[in-house]
Amino acid sequence: MNLIFGLLGGLALFVFGMRTMSQGFAAAAGPDMRRIIATSTRGRITGVVLGSLSGFLVQSSASVVLFVGFINAGLMSLGQSIAPMLGANVGTTLSLQLISFNLSDYCLLAVFAGFVLNVAVKKPFVRNGGLALLGFGILFLGMTIMSDSVRPHRDLFAPWLSHVDGSTLSGLVAGTMAAALITGVVQSSGAVIGMGFALVSAGAITSFEGIFPIIIGANIGTCVTGLLASVGTTISARRIAVAHLLFNVISTGLAMAAAPLFYRFIPLTSGDIIHQAANANTIKMAISALCFLPFASLYAKLVAFLTPSNMPEPTPSFLDPALSDRPEQAIFACFRELRRTAQLCAESLRLAAPEFLKHDPKLARTIKTNEESINAVKDAMGDYVVGLTRHYLSRRQVVLIEHIERCMSDLERIGDHIANLVDRSERQRTLPAARFGAAETEDWLAVHGAVLALLTRVAESLNPETANFRDVAEDILDRRKTVTTIVQRVQQAHFERMENAAVTPVAGMLFNAYLASFARMTKHIKNIALTEQHPKFWLKPEKLARVMSDDAPGYALPGEIDPETYLKKLRTNPSE
Repeated sequence: MNLIFGLLGGLALFVFGMRTMSQGFAAAAGPDMRRIIATSTRGRITGVVLGSLSGFLVQSSASVVLFVGFINAGLMSLGQSIAPMLGANVGTTLSLQLISFNLSDYCLLAVFAGFVLNVAVKKPFVRNGGLALLGFGILFLGMTIMSDSVRPHRDLFAPWLSHVDGSTLSGLVAGTMAAALITGVVQSSGAVIGMGFALVSAGAITSFEGIFPIIIGANIGTCVTGLLASVGTTISARRIAVAHLLFNVISTGLAMAAAPLFYRFIPLTSGDIIHQAANANTIKMAISALCFLPFASLYAKLVAFLTPSNMPEPTPSFLDPALSDRPEQAIFACFRELRRTAQLCAESLRLAAPEFLKHDPKLARTIKTNEESINAVKDAMGDYVVGLTRHYLSRRQVVLIEHIERCMSDLERIGDHIANLVDRSERQRTLPAARFGAAETEDWLAVHGAVLALLTRVAESLNPETANFRDVAEDILDRRKTVTTIVQRVQQAHFERMENAAVTPVAGMLFNAYLASFARMTKHIKNIALTEQHPKFWLKPEKLARVMSDDAPGYALPGEIDPETYLKKLRTNPSE
């Protein structure tokens, strides 16, 4: 029992430590992580380098999940994602290089230091770095527990490990398949390789040939995370998950074919088996990535050919960095991006009705994925308009990009409320007393249809070629009054049903929550329409071709205020 508990508990600590370390690194990077991935689309070399950085920080499987989200949001194409995907696989091996060093004697010190930094320091970067250090210490603590548990019983593992020993062809194949299967279950190649390191430390594995199949098999199993994340996304987003799997399958197949070379030369890199394993993993991934990189475009076409689909390709983002010196064209692109986002919101709201009537995991996943895509587009829009402010802008353009930011924020909130509809539907299904009757269902669909029509009109209104935004906005506001009337009628009917005990209290509360979500959507739609009515909300077609490469004019920044002056005023006149 000590062996079983030690293995399971140590593995749990190892996995938890690795995830905590990755979360700490990712949080320390903050918004820079998204910018790293966005920048990785600029070229193959840049993609590999920045992809390696993302893989080092959050592991390759988590990086592929990020790529899936970016592609689904239209911010990255399949072709652009190949190079960073290759780099992410290399970066993951670099994090395992850290684990290969025998730092178990310092694991508790790392846990203590990381905890102190995370709890006692206020600076986010240091706190998140402390979280990463805490995870690093927990990781080694878990590996130490596994090694100590196995060491007294290492002879028990000999018969099992002999079947997965890479010194024979059958052992190489069996070991690779077993490692791939276990990794697919735990969804962490680092955890399986770490378990292998623990077996080496305990003396259960005594040669490089014994751990080699574990390394290459784990690289395949980790692809399960990306495949699961791609469920409910666009075909292009699913294809990067397939590309990740196919790359690792081919890479592992080549490594199996080249196993005699690995067995001959890898021991020359270090006298320690764990270091040998880490070196082999890095060399295998680096060589595979370099072999694939020149053919990245052809590889993307091959993946597309192997995964045919009748689904339309996602509309790519209109936020082209090359337009930064043409502000009017860039703002034109921002309008198109707003419209694309509004259309994505409308699609999610349309799917919410059939998902409400009958639970469909695929529809629910699509709505949630769309919401994540809208969040990613909002962040990308923020970076884009900040980049525009580095160039000379007219007063109208300065005000206009602020309006664009405001509209994007309203659309993002609409996406959140649509996702909340799915959450409420999931909760409702778990409560038998919350079931709706025909009257509630018909009223729900009536409000949903009215809000969907209004949101669709908003998407149409954000066409940058609209001649008069004020007239279109007035039409939206008039339609909103109609929606408000429908909501009020439905709400009055619902109150009457509650007074007559025609619905249960739980169902009544949930129905009111649904109505509140719809009401908040219409409020954000109203905000967008009011913004469209602003006198500065228009474009100048004659400026679309004008280049403005000059730097933004210098602004006289105000001096720092004295907080005590205002605090004293608040204490003296608290009502002001």
